[in-house]
Amino acid sequence: MAFKRFLQAAAVAIGLLAVAMPASADPVRVVGLGDSLMAGYGLGPGEAFPDKLQAALRNRGHDVVIENAGVSGDTSSGGLSRLDWSVPDGTAVVILELGANDMLRGIEPAITEKNLDAMVSRLKERGIAVLLAGMRAAPNLGPEFAAQFDPIYERIARTHGIALMPFFLDGVAADPNFLLADGMHPNATGVDVMVGRALPLVERLLEDAERAS
Repeated sequence: MAFKRFLQAAAVAIGLLAVAMPASADPVRVVGLGDSLMAGYGLGPGEAFPDKLQAALRNRGHDVVIENAGVSGDTSSGGLSRLDWSVPDGTAVVILELGANDMLRGIEPAITEKNLDAMVSRLKERGIAVLLAGMRAAPNLGPEFAAQFDPIYERIARTHGIALMPFFLDGVAADPNFLLADGMHPNATGVDVMVGRALPLVERLLEDAERAS
């Protein structure tokens, strides 16, 4: 009987200990929603932007998981249509990188802006922080197209009060040292440059999310 009472007391103590100890916090969830630049076109395992950004953030002490929701060839219209199932509940931050394929296909910039604006609005309604990754028009499309396309991202970021990375390929575009043979997509070294530029912006959003959790 004494041994039985000992086991019962131990069970109660263990139960109280489990209640007293807080459950370990879940990692902050981030989604990289974009096209081939996000998906990691032409790169090896672990070399895509979300993978390298996740590694960099973890090295800096952030408990974070970044889901790669990049789809090669995707446009802003495609991103809008898949937004809800590409960004699951529980996501704290979305890195929104779309519009490059709109630009390359000559889609009317007003359409691109409308789609991006709608995506940001829907994410904010869900309480999700957004980092908008900007794009620039290719020179061969001419100054008139660039004048319509290039200001889209800054205008949306200003309207919604969200973080902005003005040009996702800043420091990489047009530099063969950082690009694949196609001259359009970053190689692994180019991704490192992009991660380095994005890191402080994402880190600030993560710190806000971590304080709120």
